[in-house]
Amino acid sequence: MNLQKNNYRPEMTSAGIEASYPVTVMDEFGNTRETHITGERPLTIYVDKQEIVTLMTLGKYPELLVIGYLHNQGFIKNSEELKAVQVDWDIDCAVVVTRDGIGEWEEKLEKRTVTTGCGQGTVFGDLMENLDEIQLPTPTLYQSSFYSLLHNIREYNEVYKKSGAVHGCALCKGEKIEVFIEDVGRHNATDAIAGHMLLEGIDGTDKLFYTTGRLTSEMVIKVAQMGIPVLFSRAGITQMGMELAKKLGVTTIARAGGKHFLVYNGAETLVLDAKPPVKTNSPTCNLNKSNDKSSLREHRSREDLNT
Repeated sequence: MNLQKNNYRPEMTSAGIEASYPVTVMDEFGNTRETHITGERPLTIYVDKQEIVTLMTLGKYPELLVIGYLHNQGFIKNSEELKAVQVDWDIDCAVVVTRDGIGEWEEKLEKRTVTTGCGQGTVFGDLMENLDEIQLPTPTLYQSSFYSLLHNIREYNEVYKKSGAVHGCALCKGEKIEVFIEDVGRHNATDAIAGHMLLEGIDGTDKLFYTTGRLTSEMVIKVAQMGIPVLFSRAGITQMGMELAKKLGVTTIARAGGKHFLVYNGAETLVLDAKPPVKTNSPTCNLNKSNDKSSLREHRSREDLNT
């Protein structure tokens, strides 16, 4: 991620909207009660009067979403390329004005890849374009600090706790959560954090990135583009996600929760200073017990044969 040294910001609206709305529902006993549902709005991005894409979003941080989306799709390298980002929910549009126009965007706009991304699902240009240029540092991650970080993340998910139906993503440093954003899709939340980093000039090399969603190829690519060397989730990882993590040098940790996690790439970056006690009913112990029982049965069978 290319960071500007000054505090330049394009002219922007501040058009965040409510994340959830009250509704009346009936439960399985026939009782009516009040609850909340998560908002979802279409947001069509226009850049220099050309329509780019329509995103389905929660709408809490639309300007950050637009800036981060354009960056992670490879359309811009820094926010200085933008003159203005204006969001108008009356027409469900985000209007972006650039400094130098979008003449070089045509080839990228012609090639689209439909992805598994919730809320988005489209990547422009070559999915693997310019990946060889990404150079990530090798982090050192202490197991004890990671456990503390997992515990701290549980205090967030405000919208999810209220109405559900959202993904959450976090930019972390050490044991602290620096930014936490929720949206109807994990890619929207990721792009909004990328927009925040771009505007604030935040370096990703000493950060970790958390998502509640699965670790797909697109998630790995976006985090690598943001310069972040560690990606972790409470969900799983796809085959292509793991292959790209190895190619790009992203430490990937999935199924992370409580004292459990699985490192799919970058095991050498972890310092195991807080190993939990081995449970007697763990798969490893059960396997050993099973092997012991099998050996005993084989021994008895050999004795019976000898007799």
